[in-house]
Amino acid sequence: MKTLVLLIWLTPGAADLLAAPIADSDEAIRQTWDGWNAPVKPFQIIGNVYYVGVAGVSSFLIATPKGHILIDTGFEMTVPRITNNLARLGFRLQDIKILLSSHAHLDHTGGHALMKALTGAKIYISEADAILLANGGTADFSTYSTNMIAYTPAKADRLLHDSDEVEVGGSRLVCHLTPGHTKGCTTWTMAVKDGGQTRTVLFFGSTTVLDGVPLLNNPKYPTIAQDYASTFKKLKGLPCDVFLAPHGSFFGLSEKTRRLGNGSNPFIDPKGYREFIRQSEQAFEERLQLERTRERERGALGQ
Repeated sequence: MKTLVLLIWLTPGAADLLAAPIADSDEAIRQTWDGWNAPVKPFQIIGNVYYVGVAGVSSFLIATPKGHILIDTGFEMTVPRITNNLARLGFRLQDIKILLSSHAHLDHTGGHALMKALTGAKIYISEADAILLANGGTADFSTYSTNMIAYTPAKADRLLHDSDEVEVGGSRLVCHLTPGHTKGCTTWTMAVKDGGQTRTVLFFGSTTVLDGVPLLNNPKYPTIAQDYASTFKKLKGLPCDVFLAPHGSFFGLSEKTRRLGNGSNPFIDPKGYREFIRQSEQAFEERLQLERTRERERGALGQ
């Protein structure tokens, strides 16, 4: 019986990927993917930042007169949805010049190879996640089978390091490496004009600890606990006016979309960002403490 990995968008402390044996047919798996890939109406978030993703996973367009930047392509089957969303907003697919990412998992960079082929855009990605992208997600340290996490590989055109900048048409994004969820997980910040004010938009990477991934004595990722701790420290120090993330549930996409246009912009939510990080760090610390307790218990029993 096959195990289908369900992407369920829960609280900050919950995993992005949860294994659940729900079906043994490829058709059932396809239907589940289709649900995650359901279309949503694209819209302007703030300034030149637009939501062009689907129901289950986010994609963000930074539009400039010199070409566009796209953050995350979703699954490979998400690419036609993004294409349609761009057209609905009046943008041309071929004007995408750079592809960025939050992290190199199937549901965020699965469409990178296809989008690059369609647009000729350059892929800029962290050095660690470039390795994951190049082997189509199969070198990930998660506990899930490769046939469930694999996607079409793609080659990076530029390797990014902490504090590197990516600029197109006057829009400049700053790379903040926030490893843990993947070894090269990346958070982005950029300044946008909002009327007479300048706002900091933060595109969050992820801090979810995947189900079944140990934080202690992890041979595939020995420094995972230290990396998470450093990531939380960094995230708490970053400026954020507009909180965006690779999954809509992280930043209240549905609820905020309903409120958009009725008064102040609901996506301006620095408190929401701080609370999300607080809860996520708490979940990480509880998980780490649980593993430490179990380790001490095994030691006491002489195992």
